[in-house]
Amino acid sequence: MLLAALLAAAAVLLSPLSFPVGPSRCFPFQHTINAVSGVLLGPWWAMGSAFVASFVRYTTGTGTILAFPGSLFGALSVGLAARTLLRGKRFRSWSAWFEPCATGTLGAFAAALIVSPGAGVWGMFATLSVAFLVSSVPGAGLGFLILKGLEKRLRSPGA
Repeated sequence: MLLAALLAAAAVLLSPLSFPVGPSRCFPFQHTINAVSGVLLGPWWAMGSAFVASFVRYTTGTGTILAFPGSLFGALSVGLAARTLLRGKRFRSWSAWFEPCATGTLGAFAAALIVSPGAGVWGMFATLSVAFLVSSVPGAGLGFLILKGLEKRLRSPGA
């Protein structure tokens, strides 16, 4: 619980480092934290941490309502991949790449339903998918590097 809270707090502290793309604010560090928390905490705690970070960012004005679908699906997918598909500790860091897969599809579709319910949902989905991928691919890459560094550090003698 403490690590989930610390990761959510880190996401909030880094939230000024975002940039607008279309109707969303791209925040790669949220996706980095989703990748790390998904592997270290599992799907449900990672999703809870992403929800807390999104809620605080939304209420403080450093994020939009799109922060919720833009982060929850990514955190959940990384946690599920780390738990089920990539059980071997050697390959768990690779589950970070599930973050943009879920954020760019499920997250973008859920956000499109929020922004444009009705006939324009597919056009908005395309727009948000690109915006979410612009943010989540570099974030997942950074999360992957952090996880690789943690794996290396934990495997080294004397660690």
